[in-house]
Amino acid sequence: MVKVNIPGSRRLSNRRLNSIVLKLILVAATAVGLHGLPNQASGLETVNLALTNRNFQMALYPIAQERGYMQEEGIDVKVILVRSELSIQAMIAGSFQFSMAGTMGLVNVAKGGAPLKVILATNDKVLSWILSKPELTSLKELKGKRVAVSGVTSATTIMAKQVLAKHGLDVDRDLSLINTGGTGNSIRALMAGSVDAIVASAGERYAGRPSGFRELVFIGDEVKNSWGTMATTDQLIQEKPKLVAGIVKASLKALRFIHKEREATIATAMKFAGLDKNLATRMYDDLVGTFTQNGIVDEETQRNDIEVIRQITKTTETIPIQRAYDFRFAREADRQLTQSGWRP
Repeated sequence: MVKVNIPGSRRLSNRRLNSIVLKLILVAATAVGLHGLPNQASGLETVNLALTNRNFQMALYPIAQERGYMQEEGIDVKVILVRSELSIQAMIAGSFQFSMAGTMGLVNVAKGGAPLKVILATNDKVLSWILSKPELTSLKELKGKRVAVSGVTSATTIMAKQVLAKHGLDVDRDLSLINTGGTGNSIRALMAGSVDAIVASAGERYAGRPSGFRELVFIGDEVKNSWGTMATTDQLIQEKPKLVAGIVKASLKALRFIHKEREATIATAMKFAGLDKNLATRMYDDLVGTFTQNGIVDEETQRNDIEVIRQITKTTETIPIQRAYDFRFAREADRQLTQSGWRP
């Protein structure tokens, strides 16, 4: 695993972005092997997959690599940690073949018609919760309270607003949203008592519950949206469909593995995400039902995702589903695995 951080302004020219990213990839390659080129020694094609963090959900990819699923498809995948926005820019520039920042990819599609598609969904439920001080017992009691979010226009914040509205709250009038600027900051604000509730990530949820904070709602049960989506470029789909099909098929094998192999999944998550066994076990038991069986979400979910993107970008035009998603590879891989009777 390699982590890439880009210093300086976020507003980089394409030329400068290419230069910086390619230099960093070259440095990373020194440690873990040459990236983005055929591996002559192994006969595998090495590709770069961008993740935004090491978490339980993304243990899917070490499973796919360690169990040999990627190798069976002729792929040696290199997982690299990169900020979501940068990973999309770098993927368009050709430094990455795939990114797990699918939501950010769709933002780029909506804003400027970026040539990208979401090709896989890891989860069909949003892994986000609203946690509060223990004295609050319902969402309606958030009226007049301060609620911390990781970004006022983030996907999770928009979904949380939808949930609060369903429960009779006018977010703009009834409560104060406090932008804490990133994952992890919100739970610290709640622990410090500077806010009354937070829109929590999975990591924050599991950090907050032992401290006595109350879980008011699991947002994934209230909205119908995807989570943990993989994006790639239209160019790669057109020029290397076999590679795209291969990484999707390997990912589906890993998804099936997660559903069937509890102890082995827990062990991989412990190593990959740095979790102790009790926490990894709790996360598996709580979250395994949110993982898709076939990497696909239905058209209603796709439309809901696109509506969230429209609100993030504050555009009036809605992206057509076919412009944003391409689940052909997942459908075909699922058909092949089912027809062959494949089991982990």
